[in-house]
Parts: sequence; C-alpha cells; structure tokens
Amino acid sequence: MPAWSTANIPSQTGRVAVITGATSGIGYETALALSEAGARVIITSRNGMKAAEVVANIRKAHPAAEISFEPIDLASLSSVAAGAERISRSVPRIDLLINNAGVMAIPTPFVTAERFEMQFGVNHLGHFALTMHLLPKVLSSSAARVVTLSSLAHRSGRINFDDLQSEKRYSSWGAYCQSKLANLMFSMELERRARSENWPLISNAAHPGFARTGLQSTGPRMGRGGRPAPMERLGTWLGPLLSQSAAAGALPTLYAATSPDAVGGVLYGPNGFYEMKGSPHQAKIAQRALDQATWRRLWDVSEQLTSVTIARPIAA
Repeated sequence: MPAWSTANIPSQTGRVAVITGATSGIGYETALALSEAGARVIITSRNGMKAAEVVANIRKAHPAAEISFEPIDLASLSSVAAGAERISRSVPRIDLLINNAGVMAIPTPFVTAERFEMQFGVNHLGHFALTMHLLPKVLSSSAARVVTLSSLAHRSGRINFDDLQSEKRYSSWGAYCQSKLANLMFSMELERRARSENWPLISNAAHPGFARTGLQSTGPRMGRGGRPAPMERLGTWLGPLLSQSAAAGALPTLYAATSPDAVGGVLYGPNGFYEMKGSPHQAKIAQRALDQATWRRLWDVSEQLTSVTIARPIAA
C-alpha cells in the first residue's frame, strides 16, 4: 500500500462521527483530521475541562468545524447509557463510531463503578455497551463504520473466562493485553453479525503501533502518586528509535474509518518494523484472535455483564 496520509481522507461533509477519548493523543488527532475533512464530530470524555479546551483548539484551527462534547465516563455503565441517550437524541444518525479511549498497565487493581477490573471494564465493556446503545443510530446510516482501537498487545492476550476481572490473579500487563484482545474480537464479531444481517455497517479495528501519547503514563502512574513508572522510563529510552507521533499513530484509525479501500473484519496498523511505526496497512492478527467460538462467547458474556443487548435477533 502506498504511503497514506490525512491528505487522502475523502470529504466527510455531512457525516457524523463519535469518538471516545478524544481529549488527547490518538483520539485528539482523529477528531482534528475528521473535523478538517468536514465531519460533524462529537467527542466524549469524562474530563469536561480538557474537552472544552480541545473543542476550542479545533475550532481555532478550523473555524468552520462542527465539533461538540458529550460527557461519558466509560468506567460507569450508567454514564455510558446516559451519554449514549443524549447523543442519540442530538443526531439523525451516526456514520462513524470510533471506540478509541483506553487505559493501560495500571500497576495495582482498580475497578469501575460496577466493580469490573478497570482495563477490561473501560477498554472493552464500556465500549461494548456504548456501541450497543448507539447501534440504532449507527444503522440509520447508509454506510456506517465502527472502528475499535486494539493494540500490538493483543498478540500477548488471552481471554480468561474463569477470571475476566483478574480477581484471582492480577497482572497489569496481562489485564491490558486481555482487554486489547477483547477489543479486536469484539470488532470482528460485530462485523460477522453485520454481514449475517446485511447491515449497512463495516466493523474493523486499528492499532497505532508505538505512538507517543499519554497512554504510556496515565495508567502506569495510577496508584503511584503521580510518580513515573518503569514503563515510562523504558519508553523514553526506546522512543526516539521506535516510536512515532500521535498524529502518525492516528493514521491507521483514520484509514479504517474513511478509506474507500478499508474493509471489515481486519486490523489496520503501521507497516514498519514490528508494526511500531509507518504508513497504514492491513496488520497481523494473532492466531488466537481468529477463534470465532471465543468471539461469540465473549459477546454473550459482555451482554450479561453490561445488561445491554441488540434488540433484534442475530443469526448464529
């Protein structure tokens, strides 16, 4: 695939995009690029002050931008439900849903409002519930896309159905890898269901490679009083050689969301060494992530845990 950049994004005028976690990093760059391309962008975050700054900055860069903020805390299913209801009332349809927000490598166990392990709860269950709540508006579009952010870390992940919430044994990295594998499997199962029902929907996934964002510090500093974690020091040492900017890291997401050549049921990521940086291309998916029985079981368990489901029946 030739080098691809934001200059290749087709006009998004008239399209409505919802992006989670868009107050920094990959999400911010995604919101900025889609606003420049003409989309109406709704960013979600639990940090209203930071979101207001982002909205102001994007409007300053693109005075004609249609951008707004909706408060949603993915660590609270009631917040997800309320935010999704407000968004649904405010738009005729959703053309792009980008499940971007996430936390990574929290050193000690933290839980969501519903007592889910924080990484699995925010990264997977929060986005699962949000997607299900917004799906009627997504299906109101004639050509919708749902892009879910995974990670290279999915390759080390395993879905431990006997201990999804890491109550028996907690590993900061293990919990993160499980959540990113869950993100990827969710995106592929949504695509499978969309095809079985002939929905006008493409579901795919993206990963940013090794992008320099706040993800490498926010999670690892939780419970450490704001002190830098070993992962940050390693990133500082390796970063100049192996990493890329947040803007470059957002390109696989933007490709998955906007390119006429992007397809469903795949993962997009950088094309460089170990997919850490480079131009978007179809990325490698770990073999265990292709197990459709696990996709379906994870979906069923996610419905049970969140008490959110699709109203219409889905073919098996």
